[in-house]
Amino acid sequence: MITRRTSLKLMGAAAGAAAIAPFDLSGGKTADADIAENGVSRILFGSCANQDKPQPIWEPINALDPDLFIFLGDNIYGDTRDMTVLADKYKRFGNIEGFRRLKEKTPIIATWDDHDYGENDSGREYPQKERSKELFLEFWGEGPDSTRRRADDGIYTSYMYGPAQQRVQVILLDLRWNRTELTHVTKEEFQRRDQMAFGPYLPSTEPDATMLGEKQWTWLEGELKKPAKLRIIGSSLQFLSSFPGWEAWSLFPNERQRMISLITKTRAEGVLFISGDTHWAEISRQTDHVPYPLYDFTSSGLTETWYNMSPNAYRLPGCMFTKTNFGIIEIDWRVPNPHIVLQARDVTGQPVFEKSLLLGDLSPQ
Repeated sequence: MITRRTSLKLMGAAAGAAAIAPFDLSGGKTADADIAENGVSRILFGSCANQDKPQPIWEPINALDPDLFIFLGDNIYGDTRDMTVLADKYKRFGNIEGFRRLKEKTPIIATWDDHDYGENDSGREYPQKERSKELFLEFWGEGPDSTRRRADDGIYTSYMYGPAQQRVQVILLDLRWNRTELTHVTKEEFQRRDQMAFGPYLPSTEPDATMLGEKQWTWLEGELKKPAKLRIIGSSLQFLSSFPGWEAWSLFPNERQRMISLITKTRAEGVLFISGDTHWAEISRQTDHVPYPLYDFTSSGLTETWYNMSPNAYRLPGCMFTKTNFGIIEIDWRVPNPHIVLQARDVTGQPVFEKSLLLGDLSPQ
């Protein structure tokens, strides 16, 4: 059992690319082994960090001394097909003092989204994805034997933390490598839609339209069958949100339903989605046509903000914030029905919204 944390409530490159310094895990391997054996009670996460902007948000993050930090994508803003440029942006991010202090003492895991993948809103069509993948894996310290170095496929992966009765499974999806191209509205139509904070894309129900690709779906089914008490699924894009026209699982409704059906089929209890991308924070909850209430806790961004939140029918009242932020998942394993607190905090470390739930709520009744 984790006892060193106090309750949150109580606290109020690839060939042809320029080489980059790899993410140094030498100080974190012992910590990684420790949480794998002893478990986690405080997980922090975030997304959307522009390497060329000030990042004061690392000060309150480091002050909370998390057991684990999860990067959910747009960890840098690469947006290039030039791998020398992309490598330099990783280097600049790696030199940010607050981030350097985080990696010195905190285990870190990461997936990517479009901007660190390499191009805005891109998917399987991005021509530099193989070389971009090598830069990502090098920066985040993935060795030559890493399962993420699978041939001609994405960087999806999973982790297990803690003993059986406190086991947390973290699944990090790849929503870029195999994702089919998006369907655009006309420029004139987007100008009209933008007045209502609607995006430029239309949902696709084509039979071959996919977010994950068949290999990743097969792998995910196997992961959901593994025993765990809490399953945190890290999705770089929002899973539950209903807002129209921007990148999210809502653009691929068949894939979204496939995920819900897979959770039902595998009888996977304890599923909690976390997501990024939007440049605002919110919590969404779906209670209809699901095996039990599904939550999606979005935290974005570490540096980036957005001027206008889009409509979302699943947004919980009061659980929204439009300035820089990070997310916290606090788990109290000391009670028979573990208590989970989802909390967003601002750049000063002050809480801006919170949702409490019991682990037992995340299972069929």
